[in-house]
Amino acid sequence: MKGPRYFAPSGGLPPQTSLLSDRAVFTNACAVIPKGTFSDIVTSYLPGWKHTRLWVLSRPLSGFAETFSQCLMEVAPGGGSAKPETDPQAEAVLFVVEGRAELALEGVSHDLTPGSHAYLPPSANWSFRNTGESAVRFHWIRKRYEHVDGLSAPESFVVNEADIPPEPMPDTEGAWATTRFVDVADLRHDMHVTIVTLQPGAVIPFAETHVMEHGLYVLQGKAVHHLNQDWVEVEAGD
Repeated sequence: MKGPRYFAPSGGLPPQTSLLSDRAVFTNACAVIPKGTFSDIVTSYLPGWKHTRLWVLSRPLSGFAETFSQCLMEVAPGGGSAKPETDPQAEAVLFVVEGRAELALEGVSHDLTPGSHAYLPPSANWSFRNTGESAVRFHWIRKRYEHVDGLSAPESFVVNEADIPPEPMPDTEGAWATTRFVDVADLRHDMHVTIVTLQPGAVIPFAETHVMEHGLYVLQGKAVHHLNQDWVEVEAGD
């Protein structure tokens, strides 16, 4: 397949003629970060990462995301990190949206391409290197692993979402399907990263109400999202 399958920001700055009004929302219950805000002036940098910048989408913050962080990483050719994780209690998921990279995980090399999903348990031994000729962009989702007596931490694994058949939701005739990377019955996993696919006209026919925290990134297409009492239009990259 030619070209990226998912939206990935490339930075830059909006023109001086741009309107200041946007779809950005930040409340004590939710936030909407439109793709137009992924500019050069809001990038961050991490020690130990070479030729790398990132956009912080979520971080532990009282009244908002309490348990996880999500960053959209951009690694230039030849860049990466030999020691990316400094917290031995942190687990992580990497999901590649653009480019190519090598993930060395517990002494085994994995070729990452768009759609690659890597689960990294706490204290995993891994490194990351851009092996392509253009920038690689990926989501890095981190959370402190919650140990439970009698349950060991899950093993690491690398898979591509193209190799996992989506599971249709019951009574939707395939209009709504979910790609699951781990078994929901495997209670060793205390967080889940999934891909939800909604065909044109499909709808989630109820307002999800729960205490679990969600981070959502629109990979393709556009939709309207109901957040508390407001409808917000979203598109790829939001």
